[in-house]
Amino acid sequence: MSAVAFALVLTGVLLNAAAQLLIKSGAETAGRFQFTLANIWHAGLHFALQWQILLGLACYAVSVVVWILALTRVQVSIAYPMLSLGYVVTAFAAWWLFGEALTAQKLIGIAIIIIGVVVVARA
Repeated sequence: MSAVAFALVLTGVLLNAAAQLLIKSGAETAGRFQFTLANIWHAGLHFALQWQILLGLACYAVSVVVWILALTRVQVSIAYPMLSLGYVVTAFAAWWLFGEALTAQKLIGIAIIIIGVVVVARA
């Protein structure tokens, strides 16, 4: 895989991870609530106006363009498994930003994902 192709794939992965983290941050502004017919408009409007959610959606939009560019350079059977690195990035970022637990089980899973990506990328 060329450096440009790798950079495109990695950028796509990072944009997807950033989108998830931003949307999580925006979602937390409302706290936990029940979706009902009575509050769905209010809740939807609240979420639609959160800058974190809007920025997260923008990250998704840019990631689609980046991903299309990546797929013009990399076989999908190699590129798509690399998206699993998004879980690795997101798990560590969620631990750092939101205080989410990184248990031994999660760390073992992350190690397996990294090994799998290396194996697939070298094929």
